Amino acid sequence: MLGSLFLLWAGVLLLYFLWKTRRPKNFPPGPQPFPIFGNLLQLNLKNPMKDFEKLSERYGKVYSVYFGGRPAVLLHGLQAVKEALMTRGVEFAGRPQGLLVNHVSENKGLVIVNYGPSWKEQRRFALTTLRNFGLGKLSMEERILEETSHLSSYIEKNAGQSLDPQTLFHNAFSNVICAILFGARYNYEDQSFQSLMRTINENTKMFNGPWGMLYDTIPLIRSLPLPFRKAFENRDNVKAFLLTKVAEHKETHVPEQPRDLIDCYLNEIEKRGNDGSSFDEGFMMVFLMDLFAAGTDTSSTTLRVGLLQLMVHPDVQARCHHEIDTVLGEREQVYYEDRHRMPYVQAVIHEVQRYGSIVPLSVFHATTQDTQLLGYSIPKGTTIIPNLSSVLYEEGQWKFPHDFNPSNFLNEEGEFVKPEAFVPFSLGPRMCLGEGLARMELFLFLVTLLRRFQFHWPQDGREPDLTPHYGIVQGPKPYRLRVRLRVRQST
Repeated sequence: MLGSLFLLWAGVLLLYFLWKTRRPKNFPPGPQPFPIFGNLLQLNLKNPMKDFEKLSERYGKVYSVYFGGRPAVLLHGLQAVKEALMTRGVEFAGRPQGLLVNHVSENKGLVIVNYGPSWKEQRRFALTTLRNFGLGKLSMEERILEETSHLSSYIEKNAGQSLDPQTLFHNAFSNVICAILFGARYNYEDQSFQSLMRTINENTKMFNGPWGMLYDTIPLIRSLPLPFRKAFENRDNVKAFLLTKVAEHKETHVPEQPRDLIDCYLNEIEKRGNDGSSFDEGFMMVFLMDLFAAGTDTSSTTLRVGLLQLMVHPDVQARCHHEIDTVLGEREQVYYEDRHRMPYVQAVIHEVQRYGSIVPLSVFHATTQDTQLLGYSIPKGTTIIPNLSSVLYEEGQWKFPHDFNPSNFLNEEGEFVKPEAFVPFSLGPRMCLGEGLARMELFLFLVTLLRRFQFHWPQDGREPDLTPHYGIVQGPKPYRLRVRLRVRQST
């Protein structure tokens, strides 16, 4: 009797799942989902990029998969990505809801908050503040140059040795964000700073890892004491650190003289009062966490990709050295304006971003209303996954789509050009608001390092492994590099 009842319920649940995962009329095509898991079992979760490529070859530039019972539409190639994120930008500007990352962030902040009045207020504030970042006594450029000086000094002390750039670069870029957010920097060996970095990295990996996917796919397990609970504990630890910083700022800040972004946010809260806006300390906590995480991992990973490629392509590194020496002459200090006279270095940086494809699937979007895309009907609330890698490697858009070659960004006269398919920061209303900061950081850090050092593969090291390690932020596998002080070329 119990066996029959069990089979009956199993049959009912199967029919319910099959009904729930029926693709709506004119919905993008895709593979048949399995019960409970959807199409997860058909994907290599360690790195699904090749699977997505094969699905696109079979189903087209716009196709769908199921994560559990939740449908998601993938966009492949420039036409589909541009049509959705730019031409129909507002219709595709939402964020998926009900996931681990939403619950950890309490649906606040900048990155994961859904499209609406709160997001518009917070993004407008962030863009204005970062754009006009003459905060206190230091400009954005001066803050970055201060950190490049600390990084160079550290590397020079260890010249001739084999170094692990992952932690080193992560510390340096984190210090830039610390200076912007709360006007402080930390020694690279500072244990509390290292603990904070590890906590943020743990959550980034959790959101994209198997436990995060199980949380998102099977709601029934969310209350169980499983490893994904660590994400909430980490959130609370970071929030406690930031609350301490905010308390310190409240005691010392002068409204007319903001020193950093916390001062600016506190000023905004005071100015708004009780006007019903989203500006309060709860939103500020997640706002700061978003900027801290987003502003560190992507840029530090890009620099690691860059130095790896320069070691693998010593001819490219030598040409960068020559251009930098020619432009700077006897001057030691580089400035951001120098980029206009360094077309080859600019091309190398952009090629690193293209070839590295640091955020391969962007941050997932969602439709804000029922809409159309390239002939398909997509209901409101559908998860949208823009495959940015498919654009950055798209044949017909690049001279050398599958090779690392700075010529992808140079014309016949050797001038720097930026093709339309260069989309590492995404497109449209939700494109990365830190693009300007990232571009300045990458140029100033890379040129400062190449001005003083040569980077080589350690003689006793293994052969370079260029296979990317997939994640929300995709980067190279851990490696070590060898640094030598440069003998300047005469100009």
